[in-house]
Amino acid sequence: MDEEDALDGNSIVFVQRDEPAEVEYGGSKKLEGLARALDNARIFREFKNDDRAVLRAVTSGLGRHGTAAPAIDRALATLIDLATTLNEPDKIQNWTEQLQAIEPTGPERELVESEMSDPAALALWASSVSEPDEESDDT
Repeated sequence: MDEEDALDGNSIVFVQRDEPAEVEYGGSKKLEGLARALDNARIFREFKNDDRAVLRAVTSGLGRHGTAAPAIDRALATLIDLATTLNEPDKIQNWTEQLQAIEPTGPERELVESEMSDPAALALWASSVSEPDEESDDT
């Protein structure tokens, strides 16, 4: 058995019993662009437990839809989290710098924080962006 074929570890899958009546197993048909790529990545991560496929889906979505696409902050946060999970720290720096260049609104900031599970990467990003409610005190 190759190392690549070996299991990375144990995982727990939670089943949601109150699933909506109209489940879209192939991803939402209502989404477009990068948001659709992120939805596809979510399916790979949550249902197939395939972090490499998530990495490919998000990087290809960014390549196809560009860095000016809506949801770029979530995509970068997802990539940072994946690089941490897949033990690829060399990729974190570039994506963190790109994420730091974005000034998030309150809801965008919450989305980014929910995507990042690595406390060090989250702290680095959070320290580089200002709080949305901060006001400069010129007195």
